[in-house]
This record gives sequence, structure tokens and C-alpha cells, in this order.
Amino acid sequence: MKLATLKNGTRDGRLVVVSADLTQSTGADDIAPTLQAALDDWAAVAPKLAALAESLEHGSVPAQRFHEHDCMSPLPRAYQWADGSAYVNHVELVRRARGAEMPQSFWSDPLMYQGGSDSFLGPRDPVSMADEAWGIDMEGEIAVVVDDVPAGASVDEAREAIRLVMLVNDVSLRGLIPAELAKGFGFFQSKPSSAFSPVAVTPDELGEAWDGGKLNLPLVVDVNGKPFGRADAGVDMTFDFPTLVAHAAKTRPLCAGSIIGSGTVSNKLDGGPGKPISQGGVGYSCIAEIRTIETIQGGGPKTPFLRFGDTVRIEMKDKAGHSIFGAIEQKVEKNA
Repeated sequence: MKLATLKNGTRDGRLVVVSADLTQSTGADDIAPTLQAALDDWAAVAPKLAALAESLEHGSVPAQRFHEHDCMSPLPRAYQWADGSAYVNHVELVRRARGAEMPQSFWSDPLMYQGGSDSFLGPRDPVSMADEAWGIDMEGEIAVVVDDVPAGASVDEAREAIRLVMLVNDVSLRGLIPAELAKGFGFFQSKPSSAFSPVAVTPDELGEAWDGGKLNLPLVVDVNGKPFGRADAGVDMTFDFPTLVAHAAKTRPLCAGSIIGSGTVSNKLDGGPGKPISQGGVGYSCIAEIRTIETIQGGGPKTPFLRFGDTVRIEMKDKAGHSIFGAIEQKVEKNA
């Protein structure tokens, strides 16, 4: 089934069930007022939501037209947002560009940071910043939402706890990252509010594209209406989602509604750095990566970071070309 949160003037919005083709929705108010409420009692609530979804597909419940621009992120705020870096190719390239060796442990022990989860952006909300010099970048990612996960959970236990899958624009301010990392205390100012896809999807809805740990489809990233990235989310993913969830839960439990991200989706090309789509590659899911390759190959970056007025679109389509999660489409704006 597919679930969304519509804007209704409250912090947490209104939970609706969305049709498979993303054209209709129906309120889930009698089952759970919000997505977090549903996740808090998933075992009891999920079957009722699934029955409502089936009724919606059959046209046997009241429905209204579904508009993606009416959506908040499926979880407008969450108890936890922890973002991994499962595509180690991306990490290796970024470190090479600044002349840093990548420890061998990065191939066996996932990187992860704890992001701000109190103010997610809606999928069509603008990315509002004060200064282009901060190096505004998008990061196209996949994320999962989990049920309660006990501390020390095994990879198999983590796999069983995955309840929903979403897309992410993990907005990054590249100009602020080096100074923050130099302090040795992680990201904060350089990682503003992220945005998630209009719809969150249960794994069974993804069919064979979901193998229990990875989502095996290209992530479609466009900048100003032009193709920028088509990297396959199932390729070159060093750590799958159960591994990332188990890593996050190594020393503490994760409560229902916690979100775990994949990090920037990134593919190699013939064992080396990727290429732009225009050159026969699959492109990139963030600007930093192409700038990194430009630096490695030509001595310096050429592609600018996002500027005020630019628009980013992140989407994923099934093999028939139909949108699965709806689209994150955001314009970069200057703070008023």
C-alpha cells in the first residue's frame, strides 16, 4: 500500500491511503490520524490500512483526487533520522578529491550520521537558504522507516522491522561541511532540513524490485528539467538496509518511526568513476560527485552548486514507467 500525509494546518498532517497509480486518496482518520500513530501500533493498524487501500482500488470508499503538492513529508517530523553512506563509491570519490585516504574499514563498517528530524520539508516545499556561497547541493537517496528495533538486533531482525520505503533529498551545504568535520564532531549546520517523497510505500508494493534489502531501480534526478542522474539504487550498494538498520541499533533501540537513509545513490562505470548521462554514463545523485570527478580528472570542479532559482526533481519509476513514490520537486530560493 501507499501512504501519504496531507497538509491540514497541523504539525503532523493527516494520514491518507493513496491509490497505486497515485491519482486518488482516501482519509484514514478512523484508523490512525497520523502516520506516526499508525507506526506506533503497526501490527494492529496495518491490516486495516491495507483493507482500506484495497477498497480504494475497487472504488468502494469515498475518494478525492490526490495532489502531490498538498503533501507534507510522510513523516513531517520523526523521532530519529539516521543517514548512512551505503554507496562507498561516493565516499571514496569525495575523499580522493580532497586528498584524503579512505580507511579500509569503510568497506566493512558503515558510516552514519544523526540528522535533524524535527522539521522535514514537504516534497514540493522550496529549499530556502540565505547564501549561495554555502554550496547548496541535493542528495538523492532511498530511506526506510522501521518498527521498533531492539538494541543489538541482528541483520535478520532488522530486515523484519522495515515497514516503509521512501525517497529523500538530503540537502547538504558543501561549503560548510569541511569546517564542521574539522572540528571532529560531525554535521550540524551543513545538514539543513531534508525532504521526503510524497508517498511512503510498503515493501510488498515494490514487487520484485525490492529484494528484502535493496531497491533495484534507477533513481531519476533532474536539475532544471535536464537529466542529471539515473544511478541504479540496487547497484554498488555496499551495505543493504538491514545492515544499516542493525548498525544503527548496535547500542540502542530504535523506536517505531525511525528513518534510516542509504546515503547518496552512486554507481561506478567499468570499475571507475561514473560519467554524465550525456557521455553515456548514468550520471550522479548529487553535484558534489561530479565536481569530485572533475577535480580528479581535470584539476578542479566545473559544475556549480545549486543557485537561487534552480529546481531539483527526484523520482523513481517502475519498469512500466509509472512513478512509484511521486516526485520530490524543489526550487532553491533565497531566504526572505
